[in-house]
Amino acid sequence: MIKKTLGKIAGLLVLLLILSLFVFLLLYIAPGDPAEKRLTSQGVVVTKEVLQAEQERLGLLKPFFVRYGEWLFGVVRGDFGLSFKDDLPVAPKLLQGLKNTTILATTSLVFSLLVSYPLAFISAFRKNRLADHIIRIISFIGNSLPNFLISVLLMYFFCIKANLLPVIADGTAQGLILPVLSLSIPTISRFTRQIRSEMITQLSEDYVTGMRLRGVKERYIALNVIRNSLGHVITIVGLQIGMLMGGSVVIETIFRWPGIGKLVMDSITARDYPVIMGFVLIMGTIYVVINQLTDLCYHLLDPRVRT
Repeated sequence: MIKKTLGKIAGLLVLLLILSLFVFLLLYIAPGDPAEKRLTSQGVVVTKEVLQAEQERLGLLKPFFVRYGEWLFGVVRGDFGLSFKDDLPVAPKLLQGLKNTTILATTSLVFSLLVSYPLAFISAFRKNRLADHIIRIISFIGNSLPNFLISVLLMYFFCIKANLLPVIADGTAQGLILPVLSLSIPTISRFTRQIRSEMITQLSEDYVTGMRLRGVKERYIALNVIRNSLGHVITIVGLQIGMLMGGSVVIETIFRWPGIGKLVMDSITARDYPVIMGFVLIMGTIYVVINQLTDLCYHLLDPRVRT
């Protein structure tokens, strides 16, 4: 078991190394000069001499592998470098943005589960009835709408028309409501359809038929179905966590939520390569760690997998 775990950790480190090298290469060949972007934003008249001096100060004139090696050596020591935009350390900026994104993603995930599980339960146990049809239609519509459209509609009705919530999410609890709803509506729809499908599969299993033939009450059957569907639910939740953490960029940009997604979008505009690289490394680590934890939970919950 220990050998297998160490092998997985080594594989994950190699994967992150390849990912960082690939992204560093893309940034290296991408059009645009970070030094020129910085000087222009500061209102400095960009001459050849001034530009070259700034490029040398930022280390942009060094060969590719020298720059990548210096960045990688710094990361190993816990130093993500300085931002090209404001010369501030990258790590605190990323950690603050990650904290806010984690709050947004976690709140959206918990809310989505609290809503989708009862809906999926009703839909599965009332299959092909009116309640099932209504839930399936609503979930289909919710899953089809893109996040940015949902955000605009919520902003229009709750901010402009009703004037109940702020347009700009300034990091407060009230400002968190619309970003959470914008992320949760597609997630609820997706969870409802997937959990419903798994529950229907469980209801068709022989153990359910046997319990009904023995006269077991429906509530006990329902409890067994819910318990046996947990493995599948953990799998889709694990995948969704990564999507919420990395896919909330649009929502954070629209509502100006100070998360890591908004930070990286601003960094892309400013050609702030150290922040972009730090973002890629952190999100890549989160994805692989969550996938491994999901596999572990599935392994613990389902005896068939252990066998």
